[in-house]
Amino acid sequence: MSEQTRLNGNGAAGAPQTGRVLPFTIPARSARGRVARLGPALAAILGAHDYPAPLCQLLGEALILTVLIGTTVQKGEGQTTVQVQSKGGPIDLLVCDYRAGEIRGYLRFDAERLGEIVPGALLPDLFGTGYLAITIDQGAADERYQGIVPLEGDTLCHAAERYFTDSEQVPTLVRGAVRQTEDGAWEAGGLLVQHLPHGETGGPRLTARTDTHDWEHVLALASTITEMELTDSHLSEEALLWRLFNEDEVRVSPSIALTRGCRCTVQHFREVLGRFPAEELAEMRGPEGTIDVNCEFCSRLFPIDMGD
Repeated sequence: MSEQTRLNGNGAAGAPQTGRVLPFTIPARSARGRVARLGPALAAILGAHDYPAPLCQLLGEALILTVLIGTTVQKGEGQTTVQVQSKGGPIDLLVCDYRAGEIRGYLRFDAERLGEIVPGALLPDLFGTGYLAITIDQGAADERYQGIVPLEGDTLCHAAERYFTDSEQVPTLVRGAVRQTEDGAWEAGGLLVQHLPHGETGGPRLTARTDTHDWEHVLALASTITEMELTDSHLSEEALLWRLFNEDEVRVSPSIALTRGCRCTVQHFREVLGRFPAEELAEMRGPEGTIDVNCEFCSRLFPIDMGD
């Protein structure tokens, strides 16, 4: 387990930082969590596509959710993917992933139905019917797990809470907020808090009991978080935690820096295309003899020369 330090009022007043995740525990209450801000990575991801404002807000929430989950469950160089597939709404696909501090994401929508995408739209209005899938790939350990829950609730964070309840049996609160500042910039932040019975913070997930006064206490405090507090880049993550949980001893671990990371390279695409039979590669080639590969995450076109 990484080294932890005790949070106090003086330390919480430090200079704010952006683009990071701050893990924390409340040992006496058998609780752990994460507070996150996306920082400049959000602008880089949103800037790759011409999304209308409501979709920028939705994708920002999905990215925050991915970071909160990914830094909670991920080990080593593995990857956590959050995906929504649906039908009947103007959006039919949303994909985000987290790996070793790098995040990326995009969504696909029907441009002819933009009129249905309005500020404050709820999940059924945006997606119709669908499901939320969370995939955890531990990489070198060759372990892969996927949990799938119906896409229900007003927000993606609400749907994620059901995932933790149904798939992990861990009482969890998830909050995410995204807003556009007066100068047009986007800011996103989130909070995840979980109850782990018997004080096994950071240990194996256990089936939660219902007689949990400690969890009710933590839940009541965490539920007071506001969207402005989550997105205020001038409020440090330490200061935010101190506001919420100064009644208890809170311990924080070293923060995790966040950057935009898209793994699209010519070498990677060549390796993928190299798995196809020669006949299929011949059909893929364009007039110039190259195979054009489009990366949906960063909206770049790669002409790949596969030679003979």
